[in-house]
Amino acid sequence: MAGERIKSAAIALVIAVFVLGVAVGGLGMYLEGARVFAGRPAPQPRLSPTAHRARVVDELTSELVLTADQQNQLRAILEQTGAGYKSIHDEESSKADAVRQKGREQIRAILTPDQLPKF
Repeated sequence: MAGERIKSAAIALVIAVFVLGVAVGGLGMYLEGARVFAGRPAPQPRLSPTAHRARVVDELTSELVLTADQQNQLRAILEQTGAGYKSIHDEESSKADAVRQKGREQIRAILTPDQLPKF
């Protein structure tokens, strides 16, 4: 009888330690997550290309002490670079559209007349 009581107490103790471990671990994870996410800066809104260029010019002007002529040249360089990126993006977009259209044509070729309107 005494042996069974000790065995039951031991099982209850093991279960209690397990439950407390899960509870403390969960609370610790919650608190750590709250601390980490609270310390993150808020995401910055996306700037327009013009505003982004102006910010870059301002930052480089203050860090490098650019002259007015250098600032104007920097603005021109940033505008040319931005136009280059835009042309690359537009070209890639048109290539993607062509691939998409070709795929749709191939799909239409395998569909029955009843399936075409649904597609």
